[in-house]
Parts: sequence; C-alpha cells; structure tokens
Amino acid sequence: MQYPNSSLLVLALAGGLSLSMTPGSVSAQQAPEYDPFEPVNVKVHAFNDYVDRKLLRPVANGYIRYVPLFARQGVSNFFSNINNISVLANNLLQFKLEDAANDTGRLMFNTSMGIGGLFDVASWVGFAKNDEDFGQTLGYWGVPAGPYIVLPLFGPSTVRDGFGFATDTFTNPLNYREDVMLRNAAFVLQQVDRRVDAMSVDSLMSGDPYIFTREAYLQQREYLVKDGEVADQADDWGDWD
Repeated sequence: MQYPNSSLLVLALAGGLSLSMTPGSVSAQQAPEYDPFEPVNVKVHAFNDYVDRKLLRPVANGYIRYVPLFARQGVSNFFSNINNISVLANNLLQFKLEDAANDTGRLMFNTSMGIGGLFDVASWVGFAKNDEDFGQTLGYWGVPAGPYIVLPLFGPSTVRDGFGFATDTFTNPLNYREDVMLRNAAFVLQQVDRRVDAMSVDSLMSGDPYIFTREAYLQQREYLVKDGEVADQADDWGDWD
C-alpha cells in the first residue's frame, strides 16, 4: 500500500516549543555533533519553509476563517482519537500498563459515546490524553536518537524518530482504507488540522529559524522520551559523528 506523504513543516514544532521552555530542559545550544548534516538540513528546512509560506499557512488560515470552531474541534477530536491507537500500542511496548489502561478507556469512550471520536467524552470522565509514539518507545529501550535530520515536507526529526514515524503509520486505520480518494482526503484534512494547531506557536519563533526549530524539537523529544525527567547536561550521542 502506498502511504501519502506529509506536507506539514511544523508538526513537531507545535508540541515542542512550550516544553522546550520548561525548567530543567536540556541546554539551549546543542553540541555541533548533534547536527552533522547541518548543510543539507538547512537547505531542506528552507524548502519546507517555502512550502509552508506559499501553501500550508494560507490553507490553514482559510480553514480557520471559513470553518466554524465546533466543526474544527470535531475534526481535531476525531484524529486525536485515532492517535489513541498508536499511543496505546506504544504504552504497551514500554510496559506502562496503567497508561495503557487509560488509553483503552479513552479509545472506548470516545469511539462509542463520542460518536467515532468527534467528541472528547473521555476527558470529561477523567481519561487524560497521553503522548507516546514509536520513536519514544525506541528511546525508552535505549536506542540513541542519532543525528538531527530535516525531512523534506515532514520537517524536524532524528534518525530514531524517522524510523519511529514510519512504524507508527501502521497503527493508523485510515491508511488501510480501500477508497484512495477518501483516504487521501482524510490525510489532507489531518495535515490542515495540525497546521492550525501550530499557528499558536508561530509567534514564539525568535532568532535563526533553523536553530530555533532544531533546539525546540530536540528538547521536546528529550522531554517526552524521559517522561519529563531531563538532565541538565547534554546526552552522549555515541559514535554518530
């Protein structure tokens, strides 16, 4: 099966900026060996930024302007509910059984009482949203992040997270729809929804956009992999350089 390519530049940045500013996060300036592919990464970042400015951001602005808030919230809830499948799988792989039970409750409540996930009933009854993916699972089991890389159209990543992202696509039931048009339409809508979420952090960008995005992403991933227990010093990246 062919999986559609993501065309969103700032997926990771949307979740990373607020966490990267928290106390106890890793140093704001990473060691040079964290980014051995910087010359190539900078060019890919510039390409992604061009696509974002010319296509994604205008589409997201139009979506906000013409689609009512309640409808946009329903779309966000729907895709968040689908994501619960991946979160559940990765909590099980990390033996976080209490969190996995919580994820199961969220999935059951929102799929049934929430009409396929359009309404976030689970949060109302106390099932909090967790954030896990296969990149975090690999990190949990000691797989090093590897060098920072910028993927065309996908945006910030590391070698480990790149493998993790590819693996997580297999837990998305939308990718198995036989109706190609419906599947791709759902994918595009999801990317627009994610770009809208990222709007709130656009104003936080400061200094060199490439460096700011890189540091925010790496700090956010460090925070998530270690469940908030982030050391003050930079980690040893092994023999990647």
